[in-house]
Amino acid sequence: MGYRANGTDSPAAYCSGYSDDIDVIRELEYPLLKDTTYLDHAGTTLYARSLIDSFCRDLTSNLYGNPHSLSASSQLSSQRVDDIRLKALRFFNANPDDFDLVFVANATAAIKLVADSFRDSTPQGFWYGYHVDAHTSLVGARELAAAGSRCFVTDEEVERWISELGSGPATNEVPKLFAYPGQSNMNGRRLPMRWCKDIRDRQNGTKQDIYTLLDAASLVSTSPLDLSDAAAAPDFTVLSFYKIFGFPDLGALIVRKSAGHVFDKRKFFGGGTVDMVLTKEDAWHAKKQSIHERLEDGTLPFHSIIALSSAFETHSRLYGSMENVSSHTRFLAKQLNQRMTALKHYNGTNVCELYMSPNSDYSDSSTQGPILAFNLRNSRKMWVGKSEVERPASVKNIQIRSGTLCNPGGTAMSLGWTGADMLRHFSAGMRCGDDNDIMDERPTGILRVSLGAMSSQKDIDTFMAFLEEFYIDKPPEGLLVPMTENVNVPQQQPMVYVESLSVYPIKSCGAFRVPDGQRWQVRREGLAWDREWCLVHQGTGVTLNQKRYPRMALIRPTLDLTRGLLRITCGDGHESEKRTLDIPLRRENMSSLTTSLCQNASKPSTVCGDKVVLQVYIAVAISSFFTEFLGVPCTLARFPPQSSTRSCVRSGIRRERTATPTPRPSMPGSFPQSASSPTSPPNDNPILLSNESPLLLISRSSVNRLNEAIKSNTPNPTATTTSSSPNGTKKAVAADVFRANVVIAENQPMAERPYIEDTWRALSIGPGSSSGYRPEHEHLRFDVLGSCERCQMVCVDQYTGTRGDEPYATLAKTRKVERKILFGRHISPVREGDEEKEWLGTVMVGDVVSPVYEDEHEHDEAC
Repeated sequence: MGYRANGTDSPAAYCSGYSDDIDVIRELEYPLLKDTTYLDHAGTTLYARSLIDSFCRDLTSNLYGNPHSLSASSQLSSQRVDDIRLKALRFFNANPDDFDLVFVANATAAIKLVADSFRDSTPQGFWYGYHVDAHTSLVGARELAAAGSRCFVTDEEVERWISELGSGPATNEVPKLFAYPGQSNMNGRRLPMRWCKDIRDRQNGTKQDIYTLLDAASLVSTSPLDLSDAAAAPDFTVLSFYKIFGFPDLGALIVRKSAGHVFDKRKFFGGGTVDMVLTKEDAWHAKKQSIHERLEDGTLPFHSIIALSSAFETHSRLYGSMENVSSHTRFLAKQLNQRMTALKHYNGTNVCELYMSPNSDYSDSSTQGPILAFNLRNSRKMWVGKSEVERPASVKNIQIRSGTLCNPGGTAMSLGWTGADMLRHFSAGMRCGDDNDIMDERPTGILRVSLGAMSSQKDIDTFMAFLEEFYIDKPPEGLLVPMTENVNVPQQQPMVYVESLSVYPIKSCGAFRVPDGQRWQVRREGLAWDREWCLVHQGTGVTLNQKRYPRMALIRPTLDLTRGLLRITCGDGHESEKRTLDIPLRRENMSSLTTSLCQNASKPSTVCGDKVVLQVYIAVAISSFFTEFLGVPCTLARFPPQSSTRSCVRSGIRRERTATPTPRPSMPGSFPQSASSPTSPPNDNPILLSNESPLLLISRSSVNRLNEAIKSNTPNPTATTTSSSPNGTKKAVAADVFRANVVIAENQPMAERPYIEDTWRALSIGPGSSSGYRPEHEHLRFDVLGSCERCQMVCVDQYTGTRGDEPYATLAKTRKVERKILFGRHISPVREGDEEKEWLGTVMVGDVVSPVYEDEHEHDEAC
C-alpha cells in the first residue's frame, strides 16, 4: 500500500493493516470530513457510513421487540443481545468464564453503578482512592465514600501505597476501591496497567478487601485492551463504545466475576433485574443470578446494542484490529509532537508549550497515547488564550477542544494552579466553557488535539499550517493592517459622511436599511427600534444568534412606520414563495392589530450572558413561522422597556443597574425614555438587546483595506464577492458582515484613511451646511467607548446565510490587540440639555461626521 507524504514514502506504520489507503477510506466512509479537520477523537471518534447502512439494513430486515417477553420478536432481541455481549467480551479478550459485561449508558454511568454498590455494601461505606489524572467522573465517586478518600498526586505515591498494603495488622476494614485512568484524557499519558495485579498480589493472605477500577474510556479509543489474564485484570473496567466506533452511544462495565459479590447488597432494583417482588406484604424480592441481569435495570437499549454488532463488523473490516489503529495513530502523534516542538517565532522563541509526562514517549504505546495537550505563546513569551486559538480554528473548520478537558487534577497540575488559585478564579467569575482564558498572567485551560483511526497525514499538515499561519509571529514590519498606534492623523482631511444607516429590529437577524433622505431618531439606547426583539429557544429560553444559526441572516425585518408594523420576511431571494409576518410596533396597538398573534407572557432569558425578562409571543402562528424556517423550536420575544438594567460606559464594559424606571409613551422610537437611576452617571446609557454599546460604527475605508489584506494572500486579487471560491481563492467581504449601525466613508475615494477611527475619542453627526439645515437637526454628539471585539459571526454571509472563513481569518492575523480581535468602534449618544426629551436627536444618510481625536480638544466644525 503506497502513500506519499511530503514527497517521501510514509513509514509502514501509516494505516498498515487497514482495508485500504486511509484517504480512500475517508472518502468512502467519512464524507463529512471532506472540508473538515477533525482532531477531537478523545471526545468521540466518528462513525463510518457503512456502519449506519448496516444497522439500518438490520432494523429493516428484522422485527425486534422488548426483550422481556416470550414472543418471537422479543426472543430475537434477547438472542441478539446475548450474542453481542459475548462478542464485546471477546473484543477485549475477556473470557466469559471470568468476566461479565453490563451494558450501561456510558463510562460515567458504569462508574456510578460501581460507586453506588460500594456505598451500599457495608453500613460504614467504603474508602476511595483515585489518581490526580482522573476524569471528573472518577473524581465524583469520592462523594459517596463515607470512610474517606485520597487523591494520589503522583505515580510514586501510588507505588508507595501499594508497597505498604498488607504490611500492617490484619483487620476487618471497610472495603477499599482504587480507581485510575488507563490513559489520561487530557494529555494521553498512559498509566501502569500492572497496578491492578500489584494491588491484588499485596493483599493476598490478608483480610483486606481492596478492589480496582480502571477507566478505560480514553485508552480503548485507539489501543487494544487485553483482559486475557484475569488474575492481572482490573476488578471493574468502564468504557464507552462511541469512543471506539463513533456509534452507538453506549457504554459497558466489565466485571471480574470474583468481585461480583460487591453488588450483592445493592439496594435499588428495577424491572428485569428480579425474579419476584412482594409489594403488599413483606418488602422482599428475589434477585436474578448473573451479574448483568442484576445490574441492567429496566429495558435494555436493545436497538443500540444491536447497532454495536454492526460497529464491531465495520471496524474490523476497515481497520483490521485495534493494534493497527494503535500503530497508525502512534505514527501520526509522534510526527505531530516533533513538528509542534520545532515550531519557532522569528526571534527563536518556542510557539508551543506541550504538557506531557517526562516518562512519556510518543514512540512507546505503553506510556503515551495519540493526544497532545498544549498552549501557545507569542514571540514575547506571553500566553495566547485558548479562545484565541479555538475561534480561528473553528473558522478554518478545524475541530479541537479546549478548557480543563474534564480532567481538573491533571490540568491544574500542568498549569501550576493550586486549589486556592482555582477558588479565586471561580469567585472572579470563571466558569467551565467560558472565555476567561488568562488569569494572573497564566492560562486557565489547555488546548487538546487527539487522533483516531481515520486521522490522516493531511490532518496533521492542515493543523500545522494553521499554527504557522496564525501563531508564528513575523517581524513587526510584516503587519498588513496598521493598529491604532500606527495611524497618523493627516493635516488635510477629507470630509467624512454617513454612507449608510442600519437598524436590526430582531437581534442577530437581517438588517433594515434606513432609506436615503429619511431622518432617523437616536435614543439613549441607540437607533430607534434597534434590537428590540429577539428569537428565544422554546426549551431553554436562551436567545438565538447567527453564530450558531447562520440562517437567521435570511430573516429580514422591515419597519413600516406609516402603518406601525414590523414586517418580517424569511428567504434568500431565490425562493419562489416567501412567508411574511406582521407584528405591531406600538405596544398599545397590540390588542387592535392581529390580537391572536400578539399574546405574550413574561419569561426569563439569557441575552449576551445577561439574565433578562422578555415578553415572549406565545401565539402558535408566530412560533411556527420562525421554527419552520430555522428548524429550531423558537419564538419571538420583545424586550420590555421597564426591565432595561444594562448600561454602557466608556470602557465598553456593561454594568448592571437595579433601577426600574416608569415607562412613558414613545413616538415613534423603540422604547419609552427611562428615568435615570440615581446612582447612574449622566452618560451611563442603557443597553437593551445590543451586545456591548448603543451603536456600532465601521469605516468603508477600513473595510476596503481589510479586503486588500484578504486578497493579498490569494492568487486571485480581483475577486469581489464573499467567502471562498471553489479553487480556494479568497474573496472580498461585504461591509454588511460587520453588522454596523453606522457606516462612514470619505467623500474623496482617493483619500481614504483606513482605521483612522481607531484614534477617535468622540464625534458628532449632523447635516452639512448645504443640506437644508434646520435648528431641530442639530449635530448629535457621541462618545467613543472602545473598539469592537470580533467573533466568528462576521464570517456569515448576510445575503446567503452561509459561513466562510473570512474576514475573521485575516482579522485574527492583522487586527489582534491584547488577545482581542478588533474591528469597528462602539459609540454612545451623549445627553445634552433637556433630559426629559423622548429622543436625543436624529441622523440621516449623508450627514457629516466630525471626529474628535484622542490628542485634541473637541470641536463642532466638520472636517
